[in-house]
Amino acid sequence: MTVINDLNEATIGGEDVAQTIRTAVLDKAHLGDIRGALGSIAEDDFAPRTTLRARIKTLVAILGPGLIVMVGDNDAGAFSTYAQAGQNYGTTLLWTLMLLIPVLYVNQEMVVRLGAVTGVGHARLIFERFGKLWGAFSVIDLFVLNALTVVTEFIGISLALKYLGLPQSFGVLAAAATVMIAVSTGDFRRFERFAIVLVFGSLLLVPIILMVHPPVGQMAGDFLVPKMPADGKLSEVMLLIIAIVGTTVAPWQLFFQQSYIVDKRITPRFIRYERWDLCIGIGLVILGAVAMMGFCAAIFAGRPEFGNYTDALGTAAGLEKYAGKLPAVLFALALLDASIIGAAAVSLATAYAIGDVFALKHSLHRRPQDAKGFYAVYSGLILLAAALVLTPGTPLGLLTNAVQTLAGVLLPSATVFLLLLSNDRAVLGPWVNSRTMNLFTGAVVAGLVMLSVILTASVLFPDLDTQWIIGILAGGAVLAVVTTLLVNLDALTGRESRTSAPRPIAHDLNTWRMPPLDQLPPARLSTLSRIWMIVLRSYLAIAAGLVLFRIFQLATAGA
Repeated sequence: MTVINDLNEATIGGEDVAQTIRTAVLDKAHLGDIRGALGSIAEDDFAPRTTLRARIKTLVAILGPGLIVMVGDNDAGAFSTYAQAGQNYGTTLLWTLMLLIPVLYVNQEMVVRLGAVTGVGHARLIFERFGKLWGAFSVIDLFVLNALTVVTEFIGISLALKYLGLPQSFGVLAAAATVMIAVSTGDFRRFERFAIVLVFGSLLLVPIILMVHPPVGQMAGDFLVPKMPADGKLSEVMLLIIAIVGTTVAPWQLFFQQSYIVDKRITPRFIRYERWDLCIGIGLVILGAVAMMGFCAAIFAGRPEFGNYTDALGTAAGLEKYAGKLPAVLFALALLDASIIGAAAVSLATAYAIGDVFALKHSLHRRPQDAKGFYAVYSGLILLAAALVLTPGTPLGLLTNAVQTLAGVLLPSATVFLLLLSNDRAVLGPWVNSRTMNLFTGAVVAGLVMLSVILTASVLFPDLDTQWIIGILAGGAVLAVVTTLLVNLDALTGRESRTSAPRPIAHDLNTWRMPPLDQLPPARLSTLSRIWMIVLRSYLAIAAGLVLFRIFQLATAGA
């Protein structure tokens, strides 16, 4: 279904413009006024924001997608990973977070442009531009990984409830009901307000670090200067670094933020405000991660528990033992908060993707009876996860490890599709990537592939020695250089057509939307791009299959 959005006379940059903008929007609910948690913007509001007050008011109305996707990323799995890094290696791995800041921004900024300009979700774009085979691979990857991720969120809820002394069975069911009800009101603004409250709840980690008093100077140095733990085994440290990358830069984030931007009705003229929303979200996610590594390093340093991480429940117990009851309670509440927003965001990412692919009504503006398939997928994931967590004998620890492993293995393919879509002029028009952006993202893809290879090899061969890891790192460095050069060369093949196109005038950037999907010219992938995609997807399919087989072996061996 294609929706035509007719704009009558509107003021754009001081000019009166009468025009019809044809868009590819698949659900009519994705058109209309922006009704955010903290403000509204009329669909026909093209007035220039010339004063600071007007710009702040607009930013406040736009706030939401970036905050929710980033804070939702600091979920139960992230709590476990960051706490493990702090308890086992102190603050020596803080530098990984510093390096991930530009990666987070570049990946999600491309998603911001894709959502605002196309009006279509990430999954549908992959299907339309790369075909059913590639689209099916991506959606199946997403569905399996997200289903496992939601299970880890309810594991986090269960651990938080256990520490707080609340009944786990009742609490898990209550959390599942809360997450489903919050999404199913048919009022987008109501859900976003619920999510923003949870975003502020993530700040519960800040008082903990103030109570624990970690060495701020040392933390600043370790954040800015990369180094490896002196007493750490390289293979174990590398696996933890990969876990940090996998939990901080996750595939579901791409699908969620693009679809949520579409559902919030954000259009190109508000992209710069959404970039600020993203930056604030990144600031919050890094603040939370640094806080967890910092206070875990401080309370466990020189203690018997140092280097012997167990789980988030052990972290709470350690906080109570060495810092007092209040920090431990705040940590458990923050874990509960993070797990709830994570479960909502990851389940929504899946429901949006399924709605996109099968052309179902998929909007939080619709009530459940008006979008049955969308809400059925969302609620089904929540109920399945809650049931697994409450089922005795479910290998919860193994499922948590499986999520981190699969996220690390599958992330490169998601970034490749993102890069290709962001260079598709038929999709983004004047909003396509710059050469600098392509160079950086090409290097990121190569780095992710390198980490994926290390992770796969480590899972399949637990006794992998240091020399092999160093060899993979060296090979990966070469691959990064070669891939970056090839990406740049590939981009140059279309440069002539780009430069020959007329330079867009100022208001074109604010009004240009992707045409309806059935009017797009066929995607033109170069031979180099096709070869790269086939090789990468073949490797990922084999690697993911082998990893799943290994996990199955471990599960059956422990049965």
